[in-house]
Amino acid sequence: MSTRTSLRPQLIFGLVMAVVAVGMVRIAQYHWREGTVIIGGALLLAAGLRAVLPPERTGLLGIRRRALDVLTYGVFGLMMLIVALTIIGGPLAAS
Repeated sequence: MSTRTSLRPQLIFGLVMAVVAVGMVRIAQYHWREGTVIIGGALLLAAGLRAVLPPERTGLLGIRRRALDVLTYGVFGLMMLIVALTIIGGPLAAS
């Protein structure tokens, strides 16, 4: 097994982590709602990819059984979206 073929499944995880990194940059730039929505979207992306890709291509996205991974990623992604879109006011409110 070459290094090239052993790293290929991790590209999917790298894609999800790249989206998370964009969200973290937006949070660091004081756009916390936008950053949180992006990270929630990354979790939903992870859920979708985990649902459709075969186990040998999921890499680090495949931690548990497929159904449990999809449920966990999906629920956390939706929770992040709901929190980011429903909080009004407070010290972190956008001006």
